[in-house]
Amino acid sequence: MIKNIVFDFGDVFINLNKEATFIELAKLGVEDITEEMMNVAKQYEVGEISTQKFVHFFEKEFKINSDELIKAWNAILLDFPLHRLQFLKDLAATKKYRLFLLSNTNELHISWIQNNWGMKLYNEFKDCYEQFYLSHEIGFRKPNADIYEFVLQENGLKAEETFFIDDTEENTIAAEKLGIKVWNVIPGKEDVVDLLTKKEFN
Repeated sequence: MIKNIVFDFGDVFINLNKEATFIELAKLGVEDITEEMMNVAKQYEVGEISTQKFVHFFEKEFKINSDELIKAWNAILLDFPLHRLQFLKDLAATKKYRLFLLSNTNELHISWIQNNWGMKLYNEFKDCYEQFYLSHEIGFRKPNADIYEFVLQENGLKAEETFFIDDTEENTIAAEKLGIKVWNVIPGKEDVVDLLTKKEFN
């Protein structure tokens, strides 16, 4: 029996264009994504380096000014369909499940969301959850097993009573290995609002 639901953020609630940042960086002269760049991004995503150091890396390596870099970095973020917020609020109101958010994200993306949505809407979304876990704040990232173990242990959750929704198959596979039930939602073809009717959930 499902008692806990853990939601991803990007391409589950907010729509993403995952190619947009690479496209915008290419326009700025960064055509090859190196292993070093990926490592810096991962460090930033778990809060090991500050926004200032992250931006400085691109300024130093590629002579990109901070405003251009931040604009390119945030290009991945699109709209937030409000029917998804309504679904979440209705689900929270039932008090039938313990709700959690678990997102690989970073300070620049969250700042953009807060500014773009406005804090009223952002807090309305955040307040639906018992815990709101962002990778750069907790120091873990998906698909590493320790992030799922952290959520389970921190909240006294049983894996077999927990359901996890994420758009990235690598992340759902990792959670499933720990006994968590999962739905690898396909952006553009499936919508989180249909969760309660999914065979995976029932």
